[in-house]
Amino acid sequence: MTSGASAVAGTRIPALAARGLSFSYSKDAPLLDGISFSLFSGDILTLLGPNGSGKSTLLDCLCGILQPVSGSVFVNGADCSSSSAIELARQVGYVPQTDMPAFDFPVRDYVVMGRAPHLGLFQTPGRKEYEVADATLESLGIAHLADKLYSGISGGERQQVRIARVLVQTPGVILMDEPTNHLDYGNQIKILKLVADLSERGITVVLTTHMPEHPILLDGMVGILDGKGGFCMGSVAEIISESALREIYRVDLRLVNIEELGRLVCVTGKLKG
Repeated sequence: MTSGASAVAGTRIPALAARGLSFSYSKDAPLLDGISFSLFSGDILTLLGPNGSGKSTLLDCLCGILQPVSGSVFVNGADCSSSSAIELARQVGYVPQTDMPAFDFPVRDYVVMGRAPHLGLFQTPGRKEYEVADATLESLGIAHLADKLYSGISGGERQQVRIARVLVQTPGVILMDEPTNHLDYGNQIKILKLVADLSERGITVVLTTHMPEHPILLDGMVGILDGKGGFCMGSVAEIISESALREIYRVDLRLVNIEELGRLVCVTGKLKG
């Protein structure tokens, strides 16, 4: 994983940073409470937490879908509150869990829409934009979907197409809300390899997951949201522990080192007997 960043007077500027970020759907129960962190070019942050702990909400605050109650988000040192939607879209890409456009489009046209932030007000995608879209679909192994209607493909295929659409946007930061949701095991690993590749290319990635092995495989930073506003973040070695995972998932589990794999795996006992 790379970890470069712009520098001004010898100081590294985070690609993405949160400062005192708070959000609440209810005045009596803050979901996010004073969250602060810095991520640099090529960093990966995997967010864990129980259902309803604020993982998706945090992503929505980071990309401007939701406005925090307090605190700020910075991209490459600039406060996002002073950036236009188009300026932000050129720098930050967002892959939601689900997305069904109002009008049905062939996959190729849906993906090329990711180039919109780079086009003029009345400019339409040209051959160059479609070549970028085609190359991205090919790189993800889903070029065969290009002419199919977005509504007519499976949920797992739509997830991969959503990722393709963000990749053609060419942002420096990509936020992914459960990117492996609806995918079979092979495609889950494929997406995780893609995240690792994006990191090597200097792209900062923040993703949410319910699978404790995902941050172990990615070997980046891990953040845990407790659902009460609290947030802790660090390396896999610092954050991932049996006690922390039991607190999240409320099941008896073990972290076991598999020498043949050279890593930890998260396992639980038999359900019967």
